[in-house]
Amino acid sequence: MMDPDAHGYHDAAQNGMAAGEQPATFYPDDDAQIDEFMGQDYNEEDEERKHYRRKRLAVLRNLVCASLSSMLTYAVYLGLLQVQLILHYDETYREVKYGNMGLQDIDRKMLMGINITPIVALLYTPVLIRFLGTKWMMFLAMGIYALFVSTNYWERYYTLVPSAIAIGAAIVPLWAAVGNYVTRMAQKYYEYLHYKEEHVQDQGKAPKGACHRYIITFQCIFYFFFNMSFIFAEMPTAFFLDTYLCKANHTLFSVKYCGTDAWGTIEGLNRTVLWKLPQSISLIIMESVLMGVAFLAMLMVLTLCGPAYRPTEEIDLRSIGWGNIFQLPFKHMRDYRLRHLFPLFIYSGFEVLFACTGFALSYGVCSLGMEHLSGLIMTYGASASLSSLLCLWVLRLSRQVSLSAGALLHAVLIIGLFCWAPAPLDLRPANVTALYLVSALWGLGGALNKTGLAAILGMFYEHKERQDFAFCIYHWCQAMAIFVVYLWSAAYMKVKLGILLVTLLAAIASYLWMEQKLARKVPFRIPRIPKPRHQVRGYRYLEEDNSDQSEEEEEGKGDKQSLGAEEDPQLEGDTQDHQQIGAEGDLLGL
Repeated sequence: MMDPDAHGYHDAAQNGMAAGEQPATFYPDDDAQIDEFMGQDYNEEDEERKHYRRKRLAVLRNLVCASLSSMLTYAVYLGLLQVQLILHYDETYREVKYGNMGLQDIDRKMLMGINITPIVALLYTPVLIRFLGTKWMMFLAMGIYALFVSTNYWERYYTLVPSAIAIGAAIVPLWAAVGNYVTRMAQKYYEYLHYKEEHVQDQGKAPKGACHRYIITFQCIFYFFFNMSFIFAEMPTAFFLDTYLCKANHTLFSVKYCGTDAWGTIEGLNRTVLWKLPQSISLIIMESVLMGVAFLAMLMVLTLCGPAYRPTEEIDLRSIGWGNIFQLPFKHMRDYRLRHLFPLFIYSGFEVLFACTGFALSYGVCSLGMEHLSGLIMTYGASASLSSLLCLWVLRLSRQVSLSAGALLHAVLIIGLFCWAPAPLDLRPANVTALYLVSALWGLGGALNKTGLAAILGMFYEHKERQDFAFCIYHWCQAMAIFVVYLWSAAYMKVKLGILLVTLLAAIASYLWMEQKLARKVPFRIPRIPKPRHQVRGYRYLEEDNSDQSEEEEEGKGDKQSLGAEEDPQLEGDTQDHQQIGAEGDLLGL
């Protein structure tokens, strides 16, 4: 039966209470019922701590899954491309398998599509990332890489060339989205670790430099996994193709010059490099395994990687206007910090492709034979993977240490390679050891370079609305450098090494000049991010409680309340050519 006091309480609620009348009281054992419902040992603070610990573990899962999926995608792409180019190079394979179809001509057009298409990537990459979102951009681009694998089941002009052009179009969006995603995970980890801070609870900006240690750590972890792609990329060659390759005394019979004396790739390499043609069923099995790995990478992003932004943040990122999104990468180039890093961006593209083509082929394969190609690149990948963790010393030392040490090591190696011309078929242990040692040291310098650059970009552009633009410019410059390497493929090795050395010296000089300007507190210019332009539809955007209001709108509203009509210098228009001055720590981003 119902308690009569409960009837009185409901009647009072329905009929209203007289002025000054006290409301009806609840059951005396309400607290006991709540305790019984929640459990006797319920502790709100302890449950909150467990909740944010689960959030941090989810962020770490996102980081590891994004790193592994990126590593698998790049490994499948490099491994299949290498096997494809070696098979198509063999004259007997082309004649027996495909007759007069012109596979080498198809390969040239395919490489042209992969290397030329990214030239225009800066025009559409930010728009794609803002439209699709960071996670879905990664998923779509990895799907395009899987499409490239599928076209190798039917090798024709109308399958290989369009898929190569699609890969060229997806290169910059994929790696820009991945760089942005890793940086966002570092910032989220900071938020979930310091969830009691007032600015975190209000979803405001973190203090300058608060996320730096997490950005450095997360970038090191990402490149530790990603550089393993060079190891796994050699698995198809090591476990499948090596059983069909001829020995060095056959493939290098007509080779006269190697190393610094070489022209092109390997002048005089035998036109037949296979002693036996692989069976079609073996090729189908290998391609099916690679296809499965590519699908696994896509599924990891789809199911295990969480979003980089909250839904309201995604809406704000898009609603600044597509015209502004298109222009902002070019406007960010006004920042002298980014302009001073351009030579380093270009050199990072030079060095990774030179390691896989120039050094591995003109020095390694030219001297030791095709059977050592996998070992040299796997040594490079293993060294780069382990060396990526060395960038953690930036947490204790200055950030200049990583890039300066990597540049110095590469400069010494380039000068040594400039003077070194190993003899063809020189299989002495000293020569073999020297080639593998140079490969490992090149991987060490490359890891310090790429990991340090990604960490610096994340530290300079901490604001969530700017990161995709900065990483777009970085990877676009890398793609332009790879295009230049594609153009110089037939050049004299001394010319290639000279371009590498000049670019490296210019890059490190430009970087040190930037650090000096920051130390002198020279103001830099960051373009204004326009306010989101929301359309009022239904209940979603209420003026009094706008859940999608950006941080800059909130700051602008607070400044108007406290300072009247005075404008915030952070929000000054670009058309007035105004340099941001602001506070000293806020100005330098340190």
